[in-house]
Amino acid sequence: MRAVATGDGGSVNADTLFRFEQRGTTVWARYEGGEVPLGFLVGTLSGHELAFRYAQVDRLGAVHGGRSVCAVERLPDGRLRLHEHFHWESKPGAGTNIIEEVRD
Repeated sequence: MRAVATGDGGSVNADTLFRFEQRGTTVWARYEGGEVPLGFLVGTLSGHELAFRYAQVDRLGAVHGGRSVCAVERLPDGRLRLHEHFHWESKPGAGTNIIEEVRD
């Protein structure tokens, strides 16, 4: 998955690639690219909503983290889109990202 729209307070962009996995209601992802050399999401799925905690390293080597809630949408072509509402806990900022499934 890749970000197709990002909030002002976020770190991810179109160069950030997310690789999601799911086991039951547990969902996790590793992400990297752009301004984020390495990041992780871990959370749970309830209906059409994901609740995550995230942690990432930025280009300066600082570690930051926070929480996000994502509304999950299925697009007409079958791909998934996440409407992520994030809130940093380690620094000021919050916003919304739109992340869409990328087909190989």
